[in-house]
Amino acid sequence: MPPRRQRNNAQVPALTQSNIAPLKTSWSYARLFLTTLATLFLAAVSAEVSKLSLTPVYGSIPPVASLNWLRGGLERDQRCLAIIVLVFLAKMFLSKRTLGFSKHFAMWGYFVPSIQSGLLNFSGRLGPIWGPRMTYLLTSVPLTCLSLLYLVILIAETLPLAIFAEGAAARGLNDFCIGALGTLLLTSTLHHLLARLKTYFENRLPMIIMLTSGTHAVFSRFGLQTVTALLYAQLGASLERFKLIFTAILPLLHLAFFCPHVPLPYNTDVLKNTLRAEGFSLVARQESLTGYISVLDNINTGYRVMRCDHSLLGGEYLNKPRGSRYNEPVYTIFLTLEAVRLIQIKSPKSHQISTSKQNHALVVGLGIGTAPAALIAHGVHTTTIEIDPVVHDFATKYFGLPQNHTSVIGDAIQVVDDMQKAKEMRNTYDYIIHDVFTGGAEPINLFTREFIMGLSDLLKPDGIIAINYAGDLLLPIAASVVRTVESVFPKCRLYRESPLPDAPEATDYTNMVMFCRKSQEAFTFRDPVEADFLGSPARRQHLKPQHEIPASYFRVGRQHKGEILRRGQISLEMLKSTMASATGHWYLMRTVLPDVVWENW
Repeated sequence: MPPRRQRNNAQVPALTQSNIAPLKTSWSYARLFLTTLATLFLAAVSAEVSKLSLTPVYGSIPPVASLNWLRGGLERDQRCLAIIVLVFLAKMFLSKRTLGFSKHFAMWGYFVPSIQSGLLNFSGRLGPIWGPRMTYLLTSVPLTCLSLLYLVILIAETLPLAIFAEGAAARGLNDFCIGALGTLLLTSTLHHLLARLKTYFENRLPMIIMLTSGTHAVFSRFGLQTVTALLYAQLGASLERFKLIFTAILPLLHLAFFCPHVPLPYNTDVLKNTLRAEGFSLVARQESLTGYISVLDNINTGYRVMRCDHSLLGGEYLNKPRGSRYNEPVYTIFLTLEAVRLIQIKSPKSHQISTSKQNHALVVGLGIGTAPAALIAHGVHTTTIEIDPVVHDFATKYFGLPQNHTSVIGDAIQVVDDMQKAKEMRNTYDYIIHDVFTGGAEPINLFTREFIMGLSDLLKPDGIIAINYAGDLLLPIAASVVRTVESVFPKCRLYRESPLPDAPEATDYTNMVMFCRKSQEAFTFRDPVEADFLGSPARRQHLKPQHEIPASYFRVGRQHKGEILRRGQISLEMLKSTMASATGHWYLMRTVLPDVVWENW
């Protein structure tokens, strides 16, 4: 029998490398999992914020539009395939030493906001098609590819399986093919996860920016890109972090002091000086749900406008005419919407629609508040629906929107659906004004048959609705909007802002107002009286609709291709048509304000 001391020593296991290896392996796998999630998360946030940073200069035209790349764009599946193949080729055919640069991918993230800011100054030369694509291609796409390449190499090194064999170092064709297949499957899987994350953040990032807007520059578009780059640096090796952060000094100094897109005090002064040289003065600005909102004064002409990304929500002259209760609007189409009060029925058995102070109006889309302010001045009980609280706040502060009305802040689709479900809200409104526009394109979901039907349910049997559509009337989307509205309302009359062109043109971009009723009785517009003008010379000229569109206009030529728009069933052709209309709007806006104003926000 062995001594007691020896027996106790025999029961203590030896601390060998084989005992520690499983712990290290488990930690390596856990670290790999967390690093993969963090990198994909940051890549998705960076890509979506980068796209948001383009909207003030390019509006609703996406940087990767649904057209053919060399003829105007690249399909989504083809874009995904291009990124996957690019990462795959880099992994398979570049040497291991060359691929070492992938772990420094965070360095590129520091320079993305500054490069993007510089490229935006060339938007006038690049145009709305190639401008956003080139900017996105030179900034966000390289960061996405480097992030995926970094993960592919990291996973291949942590999981030394045969399917991740080095492509160029493979001993035979069989090994090379196996390694190529494994790398391709891994790259495709990572890109699929990245795409899902991008989709998740696509609609949530604007909400985050809105909720945090005005709190700190960190939560702005360019601020979030910088924060993302700083977090990227933490994914590298500990010895490399100092080098990565050191490389950020120059781009961070540029963003902190010279970039006009960052809402810091010194940067705002830079923007004000730039705009002042062009004859404009910045009154206020804030990033919000629907985009970048700002108020600008034209110093030379004396008017004020509200901007939302690459579009104008309205404007008014600062010098109030003598005897007028309100400033004169710059864009007279909003005065035409007030003609809902001038409707009268032609049938002798019908009565003229009342203009008493007991009437109720619903206005979908606020803008600067020209139409609702006039309705309130005439004693109409007015309810407004506006999705963006900053737009409502700016309209009240800087454009004198009266506060004696009911204001609903929320998505018009959800608000109208809720009102439609409430029986007491049916047949409530004498007038409804539908005037929605943001970012350079009409929100197509607010022109579907389901939404228009909801408005119809809220309208009184003898009520009137005015629907404003801004776009190229020669495109199929315009005809689709008309057909959709006419499928709900049996009697409509259409008016345009300007006369029909004498000769056929390639485009016909204008505002079109559709006045519709729930019955088939014909209607006309009474002559305005002095009280209708509110002392406004512009209303004397533009209050009563003038340029009626013939009923046959949308039944011939290119316009006859329209279809009835339905929620969740918008065809690809209609989406392309909407983007084409947004392109026309982009060029139109560049004639209203100079390039420098749009590019510097």
